[in-house]
Amino acid sequence: MKKFIICAICAICSFTAAQAQAKFGHVNMQEIMQLMPEYTAAQNKLQTLAGQYEADLKSMRDEIQKKGEAFEKEQATLPENIKQRRQTELNEMMQKYQQSLQDNQQALQKAEQDEMSVVQEKLLNAIKTVGQEGGYVYIMQTNSLPYISTTLSTDVTAQVKAKLGLK
Repeated sequence: MKKFIICAICAICSFTAAQAQAKFGHVNMQEIMQLMPEYTAAQNKLQTLAGQYEADLKSMRDEIQKKGEAFEKEQATLPENIKQRRQTELNEMMQKYQQSLQDNQQALQKAEQDEMSVVQEKLLNAIKTVGQEGGYVYIMQTNSLPYISTTLSTDVTAQVKAKLGLK
């Protein structure tokens, strides 16, 4: 029985010592990401793509507006079958515009996911490396938790920036 109690006390002491050595960290991923050149390049690429999509949609809108105005001017003088054909043509152009708008939004979202996944992967790899090198049990994102104790958790943002070669 004495051996059992002594073993239990030793186990508790070693568990407590292990718990006391556990290191926790926190990092501001948003701050780091905005400093990354890959993030800036991705943002510029996405803005250029959005501009191209907007220019395409604007030309479609302008064409619809021009044809709509022309139709309104000559509508009174047109035979019924030509009126219907032009009205159908305008409706089809509007549908094509709406479809293009949806397609462009989806393509822009996919491009954003693709571009940002590369940036996020590089950032997460740097955080993992800092965590492994520093012996951290957890590294949490600061803006995703309601509270982080700055006395029990170490801010590793500067270390991650250094690992990525950022200032």
